[in-house]
Amino acid sequence: MPNLPTPQLKYFADLSVQVDKPQEVGQTHHGVRRLIPILGGQVQGEGWTARVLPGGADFQLIVNERMAELDARYVIETDGGDLIYVQNRAVRTAAPEVMARLVRGESVPPESVYFRCSPSFETASKSLGWISERLFVGTGARHPDRVVMRFFEVA
Repeated sequence: MPNLPTPQLKYFADLSVQVDKPQEVGQTHHGVRRLIPILGGQVQGEGWTARVLPGGADFQLIVNERMAELDARYVIETDGGDLIYVQNRAVRTAAPEVMARLVRGESVPPESVYFRCSPSFETASKSLGWISERLFVGTGARHPDRVVMRFFEVA
């Protein structure tokens, strides 16, 4: 076997995304379908900042009493004016009673929830084009009015 590099994680950014009340579609044949409107937010990286633009949404599927699949799509605008489309897929699992509290919009200790994500980025910016050519992973926590996440580049 050739000597292959071991991936490392390199800090990319912290996000705080403000969200509105869920739009509950209800029980479908796949699970409970919900849409969470994104109102805005802030992004802080090393040496750069951005804002989350309003208008995106987190499309959620509550698969069972322990697990939710998330697919958030939104746009961020850097402090330099560049726009970046974000698609962030995530898995959130916890004990049934913790998940029930999250679905009701209550606060829960972040350490009681497994929340991992894989964001991807698209941009027309030539200087930021490299982010479309990398893999990213992250971790997050849901609060009643926002979602906070930390993203890492897989180096």
